[in-house]
Amino acid sequence: MQKPPSSKYRPSPQIGLPNRQWPDRTIDSAPIWSSVDLRDGNQALSNPMNIEEKLEMFDLLVKIGFKEIEVGFPSASQVEFDFTRHLIEEDRIPEDVTIQILTQARQHLIERSFESIEGAKKAIVHLYNSTSPMQRRITFGKDKKAIKQIAVEGTELVKSLVPSVPTTQVRLEYSPESFSDTEVDYALEVCEAVMGVWDPSVDNPIILNLPATVEWSTPNVYADQIEWFCRHMQERDKAIISLHTHNDRGTGIAATELGLMAGADRVEGTLFGNGERTGNLDIVTVALNMYTQGVDPNLAFDDIMSIRKVYEHCTGMPVPARQPYGGDLVFTAFSGSHQDAIKKGMDLRKKEKGETLWQVPYLSIDPQDIGRTYEAIIRINSQSGKGGVAYVMANEFDLDLPKTLQPELGETVNQVADQLGRELSSKEIFEAFQSEYLNIEQPLKLVDFTITDRRTEPRTVSCLAKVVVKDQDLEIAGEGNGPINAFVHALDQKQWKHFNLIDFRQHAMGSGSGTEAAAYIQIQLNNGKKVWGVGIDTNIDLASIKALVSAFNRGQRLLEEEYRIGEGP
Repeated sequence: MQKPPSSKYRPSPQIGLPNRQWPDRTIDSAPIWSSVDLRDGNQALSNPMNIEEKLEMFDLLVKIGFKEIEVGFPSASQVEFDFTRHLIEEDRIPEDVTIQILTQARQHLIERSFESIEGAKKAIVHLYNSTSPMQRRITFGKDKKAIKQIAVEGTELVKSLVPSVPTTQVRLEYSPESFSDTEVDYALEVCEAVMGVWDPSVDNPIILNLPATVEWSTPNVYADQIEWFCRHMQERDKAIISLHTHNDRGTGIAATELGLMAGADRVEGTLFGNGERTGNLDIVTVALNMYTQGVDPNLAFDDIMSIRKVYEHCTGMPVPARQPYGGDLVFTAFSGSHQDAIKKGMDLRKKEKGETLWQVPYLSIDPQDIGRTYEAIIRINSQSGKGGVAYVMANEFDLDLPKTLQPELGETVNQVADQLGRELSSKEIFEAFQSEYLNIEQPLKLVDFTITDRRTEPRTVSCLAKVVVKDQDLEIAGEGNGPINAFVHALDQKQWKHFNLIDFRQHAMGSGSGTEAAAYIQIQLNNGKKVWGVGIDTNIDLASIKALVSAFNRGQRLLEEEYRIGEGP
């Protein structure tokens, strides 16, 4: 049993803020966004990104539209330093993008940080030291005066080093780390002491980043802290107030949104909330929350699954299935009543030709706006539809089945479920797929297949196939403008071609050097019936030939069933 909490924990103190204004405000414009994926997010990974992965992530962030990107903590490690230098020396930073580096308020770290940004056109030096009572007492053993002096001396050093990088426009960002559990009047005192040294202007403001380094309280308290700070600072117009929330209580997004309503101008965070402990603010969610309220976030998330793919590759972190906007299941409905309401909403939009405001039950955003689709997914049993089976095949086995193949497989799976009288596991669904499409070796079994590409103009390909037909080992050969066409001609020369090829598709399954390819071929038999075949192989040409053999055998089986013809090819 848990012990009574009152003896161990106390509620966070409230902020005295008469006539608070933020509850009556709305977010009507996008803030300045700053990505900290390459620093705060990266430091939280069990295997931090290497330079190649950081470059891939940096390019993604630029493509999304971030204009301020914290690229690392160059004084903390050689990789961080080298990455910053690589961006500058290889001219990888667009003209409208400012890189940001982090440094503690310590002399040797600040000096090393300035070495890393030499030659950059624009750079934000992000200086921080912790100011909370807990940190003062436990970590540093220093009083308020000494902690403020650390911030002041760090700022003085930064200012003195600016001339050492004469071609770089340097801006200062200062963070009183653990702001959310620092006395607000003391946090303001430290920040204004920093401003006194830096001497910002309206045209060249300082960035004051007020982080909820650990989330201790409900988000309304953080909003009160931000509004109190903005109200009481003496030269508000000379500072950009920045938010940096974490998600320890699960309300980092709410804290940021309320903080913006409280007067903040800027937001730091990461894609999908990667970061220490429970993570940083998820910028994707905050930006798309704005989008659903008619506010342009000035960030491009119109192909969110491609963004997610790069994120997962670079970080090694999966996006949870229920992650807002980007998770696998956020645009699915298992409930029949939900499915019905969504379908009716979608049908009405089609009738109105999408000319009205978005109003579809259970969906706060049109999935197509972020490059996704709605799928009504149900558990797979004898009553299931083709969509559920297709969903399992795509999400668990990387098989993107063509839409007209889905009813074929759906009927096969339903028959198996009906025979067993129960729900099928994913493994059983795949076994049914294998039996129906991949493991058919009658009447034609493919033993070996080789091609010779003559690289002529137009292209000519010759194929030689070893096959088994009615227990006979045979060799067949043909020529065409590609491997499939050559194999079709080989079948035709044996008078085995009783079909026309009408559709062909292929895709990679996963990623990496050992990736398999899936090929789908649809043929139309001479009697007008259409059937699909599927092939899987690490060789993309062989996958397509296997798909044709699969379609051929399934077509022959259909002919035998309908016409009782058992003569083989």
